[in-house]
Amino acid sequence: MNKLEKQQIVAELVETLNNNPFVYLADTEGLSAGDTNAFRRLLFENGVSMRMVKNTLVRKAMEDSDKDFGDLVSVLTGTTCVMFAENVKAPAKSIKKFRAKSDKPLLKGAWVDSSVFIGDDQLGALIDLKSKEDLIGEIIGLLQSPAKNVISGLQANAGQKVAGLVKALSER
Repeated sequence: MNKLEKQQIVAELVETLNNNPFVYLADTEGLSAGDTNAFRRLLFENGVSMRMVKNTLVRKAMEDSDKDFGDLVSVLTGTTCVMFAENVKAPAKSIKKFRAKSDKPLLKGAWVDSSVFIGDDQLGALIDLKSKEDLIGEIIGLLQSPAKNVISGLQANAGQKVAGLVKALSER
């Protein structure tokens, strides 16, 4: 691979890193060609794109990107595959599902909306993460609950309570 090809790969990676909110790094060393293809197929079915790139090129792309990957650069050793997804849980769930029949791949680290997760022990935490839409839905539900209680309380005995409130306010 000549210098121009390496620069093109780094430029492509920089663009991909800048356009994806979630980046996962995994160790696929020891997977056979058949297992690697099966893993790629599983990732594709779950909406995850995977790319095998030399660690030095990934490191250079991370340095050149608009994002701060922090300590994630430190896990770029050995065989590394880079995974990108629109869904925060998809790569983690795919790794866990594939590991039901194999002990690989191991999660090296992940970058999720400026948070860095390092180590295979973080796989469970990444699977349990809630998406932005899930969190917004929960907050809206929590905010609606008190208002619904007030409205239902007023509607239960609306005539008596409203009249009582109006009388109490007029006396003050």
